[in-house]
Amino acid sequence: MPNKAERDIAINAEWHNAHKMPKNPTVDQRVAWHVEHAKHCACREMTPKIKEMIATYAQTPVRAAAKRIAPRKKDDVMTADWKPTACVLCSINCGLLVQPEGRRIAKIRGDKAHPASRGYLCEKPQRLDYYQSGRDRLSAPLRRRADCSFETIDWATAIREVASKLAAIRDAHGGETIFHYGGGGQGNHLGGAYGRATRAALGSRYTSNALAQEKTGEFWVDGQLFGKPRCHTCPDIEHAEVAVFVGKNPWHSHGFPRARKLLNDIAADPTRTLVVIDPRRTETTEMADFHLQVKPGRDAWLLAAMAEMLIRDDFVDREFLATHGNGFDELTTLLGEIDISRYLAIAGVEASLVETVVRRISGAASVSVLEDLGIQQAPHSTLGSWLEKLLYLLTGNFAKRGAMNIHSRFASLGGGGGAKTAGSPVGGHRLIGGLVPCNVIPDEILTDHPARFRAMIVESANPAHSLADSPRMREALGALECLVVIDVAMTETARLAHYVLPVSSQYEKWECTFFNLEFPENVFHLRRPVFDPLPGTLTEGEIHTRLVRHLGVLDGLPLDELRAAAKNGLADFGMAFLGATMQNPTIMNLAPVVLRETLGSALPEGATDAAVIWGLAQTCAQTYPDAVRRAGVAGDDPLELGNALFRAVMDAPSGLIFTVDEPDATWQRVETPDRRIRLVVPELVDELRSLATEDPSAADGEFPFILAAGERRGSTANTVYRDPDWRREDREGALRVSPEDASRLGLADGARAAIVTKRGRAVAVVRISDTLRPGHITLPNGQGLMFDDGTHVGVAPNELTSGADRDPIAGTPWHKHVHARIEPIAP
Repeated sequence: MPNKAERDIAINAEWHNAHKMPKNPTVDQRVAWHVEHAKHCACREMTPKIKEMIATYAQTPVRAAAKRIAPRKKDDVMTADWKPTACVLCSINCGLLVQPEGRRIAKIRGDKAHPASRGYLCEKPQRLDYYQSGRDRLSAPLRRRADCSFETIDWATAIREVASKLAAIRDAHGGETIFHYGGGGQGNHLGGAYGRATRAALGSRYTSNALAQEKTGEFWVDGQLFGKPRCHTCPDIEHAEVAVFVGKNPWHSHGFPRARKLLNDIAADPTRTLVVIDPRRTETTEMADFHLQVKPGRDAWLLAAMAEMLIRDDFVDREFLATHGNGFDELTTLLGEIDISRYLAIAGVEASLVETVVRRISGAASVSVLEDLGIQQAPHSTLGSWLEKLLYLLTGNFAKRGAMNIHSRFASLGGGGGAKTAGSPVGGHRLIGGLVPCNVIPDEILTDHPARFRAMIVESANPAHSLADSPRMREALGALECLVVIDVAMTETARLAHYVLPVSSQYEKWECTFFNLEFPENVFHLRRPVFDPLPGTLTEGEIHTRLVRHLGVLDGLPLDELRAAAKNGLADFGMAFLGATMQNPTIMNLAPVVLRETLGSALPEGATDAAVIWGLAQTCAQTYPDAVRRAGVAGDDPLELGNALFRAVMDAPSGLIFTVDEPDATWQRVETPDRRIRLVVPELVDELRSLATEDPSAADGEFPFILAAGERRGSTANTVYRDPDWRREDREGALRVSPEDASRLGLADGARAAIVTKRGRAVAVVRISDTLRPGHITLPNGQGLMFDDGTHVGVAPNELTSGADRDPIAGTPWHKHVHARIEPIAP
């Protein structure tokens, strides 16, 4: 007999076969189809969006309902004073409406038509004109002189010289000695897609980006548990009965759509529970039902003890584990070695409080867990990711509503598999998602090894400021034979470059983000430009296209034939493109530029860079056809479905839901051979056992404090805000110190003190804060940027961090756990 889930799937499939959405549906048809689907498929638990559709249709005419809940029409949007776009300050990229005034952003509000953020907005985007009209924006290509000053050159010269120098290094030493870093900041990912074509043209195999100093440990654990690093899990916070945040303050760092609203919803609901594991008292912990205030860097002991409590007290979902898990008996033995009382004493958390939290998690109908940099950039970070995931796996909170699921993707954020080896070329360091660990980049340059990196393309990134051990990073960048920076502003990295190529801002070009990490409804937003490009700048797509042309790799490709096919429509173009790639597989390596050169000519004026989205839409439609169709996109065959998805993306100025999933889809995305979860990670077993003998409390007489170098605050964001005037509070980024430590050191609020680590020394303003335990100090992220006159405001945290302090598996840095001391400075 089929179970309920199997019957539901069969009923759903039968309805879909009987009720095909019309081809190229109107807004009314699309909405009406969703409403009928929700009414007739009693097997489905309706999403909030569908419920809203039904309620709206019951009260108003069809046209009025469609206007209310569907994306606005292109003509209505583009002729209005308010232009749809998105925030670029964190990974969520909330939808915005902006009102331009000349070349400046005059007013900003939330975009209610955006399907993820739905009008939500925090306070930080209100100052986005500090990015758009930044005082160190670039408007012409620059070439470094022998005396390290820069001269302006024209674009033709810049492209010719950059392509020639990189080609010369490729020809002499191999394309793998040309390293690529970046490929897009927050919300600036479209250019990164084009960078892949330049890398292919040069034979460049190695790449990295900010994910390799944050998320790769978690990705690796996902791969060990579920089959591949791309099996990334996401929490369904909106529907979770219990939400657990580990090393995260979503009030400021978000991490999921409408973060503050959902936090308030959970806090106000007596049937729901908010749990936060964090060494600091934060805005989120103040709202929480339970705050496990772990000592800095000791999360692994706490999480291990919690996992053992679940097993010891038989709070595990044995039916789920028997059906879907491998290795439970081995895990039981391994965790049974833990001395819970000792581990909780090391963690510094009261045992009775932890037991209450464990009992609440085990008894909940649904639990979502979200980890972040607080454990991902601290000792035992990869181990912590495994232990964090055991909390929801042992209790069966996987592949269900309100719990953890494996989401769809519009595009990959990793290295794209360009490197064919398992390790970096010099040190053999592990590559996760194809990314070189950020902390080892200087080691791959500052050596006489023949395979060392000799050239580097840095794109929408600032490793001289954002990566560990800035002094050594600057030394490494200065040792390169050619450093090319593609960016909107004169960053700290750009000041070291041989060539600086200026790009249009994110509000002057077609742009998007590939942080599409939601379940059950996943959202993609292709943004239109709000302003014309700043004169003298180009988009990344245009820069990479010119470089690829100059390198000569487009010669002999059937570009004219593809352009002609594009004029006949997407169906003809798709067949022609597939046929061309079958005859010449090289086209796939150069696909972003080939699409731009061919399909781009048939797109609306100015939308040329959006051509690469067609290829991504095809891949997405082939990978998740059922989920794409549930989102209302119709197509009988894969190519038609991909074309329909591309059209839908182009016609949704406020973004669209591109996949809709049922929890059972998660099991289809588990990629272990038997589609069962591997509960034990063999490579982490020894590290887990080492916790029993490790003494993290051993005093360091020289550096007695633990510095969190990069706290997210209300007055900080990523460094696209380069002008410190955007910060109306905490302008200099104060060093936060506990009252006990301030009293012992004789520090007054507002005094200055030096922070000293084994890598550097910096001076900061002191702020006394009772949110910290004694011995724990913090500095904010995003400070210490350098300006043309040599001045800077605040402390650049990576002047104090060490590249050697990193996770043994993923190589991620310990930015949240830097040993330091404080030296008071006399007034």
